[in-house]
Amino acid sequence: MHSLSQIWTLARNTFRENLRDKILYNLLFFAVFLIGISIVLADLSIMEHRKIVTDIGLASINLVGVMIAIFVGIGLVSKEIERRTAYVILAKPISRARFILGKYLGLLLTLGVNVGIMWLVFLGTLQVYQAPVHLGLFQALLLMFVELALVTAVALFFSTFTSATLSAIFTLGLYVIGHLTADLRAIVAKTADQALMLGVNVLYYLCPNLELLNMKGPAGAGQTEPLAYVAYASAYGLVYATLVLAIACVVFERRNF
Repeated sequence: MHSLSQIWTLARNTFRENLRDKILYNLLFFAVFLIGISIVLADLSIMEHRKIVTDIGLASINLVGVMIAIFVGIGLVSKEIERRTAYVILAKPISRARFILGKYLGLLLTLGVNVGIMWLVFLGTLQVYQAPVHLGLFQALLLMFVELALVTAVALFFSTFTSATLSAIFTLGLYVIGHLTADLRAIVAKTADQALMLGVNVLYYLCPNLELLNMKGPAGAGQTEPLAYVAYASAYGLVYATLVLAIACVVFERRNF
């Protein structure tokens, strides 16, 4: 019970620190701006207005969420070490694993608030065009947040043993690969190059399959997925995030300051 209290205290303090970070307000403004731009583009386009507004709105929420997860996530540990506040915290009777978990939950709270605000603006935009609010949109939002939780865990993992710049590069690289591995595997399966096929298969099984969590396209087209698929994809993302967090805790425990 005491350990949960320590984790929650760290999460709450991290949440407060993140809210004071100007980058969050800039990114939030950027998201609102993108959603607003979707209205202008819809008016200029001869395509279906509702689909354009829905597609750009979902993409804006996802883009800004990923930017927050990566660029704030990589600074959660590195900034504490650079400012030497981590030494003060870790000098107290708190394990390094709890420190990592507290930081992680604090950023998830920050993401939840920011995504919630963007979601309300998005729903308001749909109302302007009288676009239907269907179950598929909420499924897309759920899987989007699971993806953000996974990306945050990856960013935090890299920040436990390398610099902020390298952490950003590695996390962005893994994010891009995570959305491409399934397509690459399908393409390589048609070739006879066994070495290339082996390399792509290793990437496919080691890297997170983020495309599994991507429902923006179907949701924009008004489609819904079976609840079993949403449950499976959510479980996959959360289990992967948990494993990455566990490894991050082990790496941070062994790090010398």
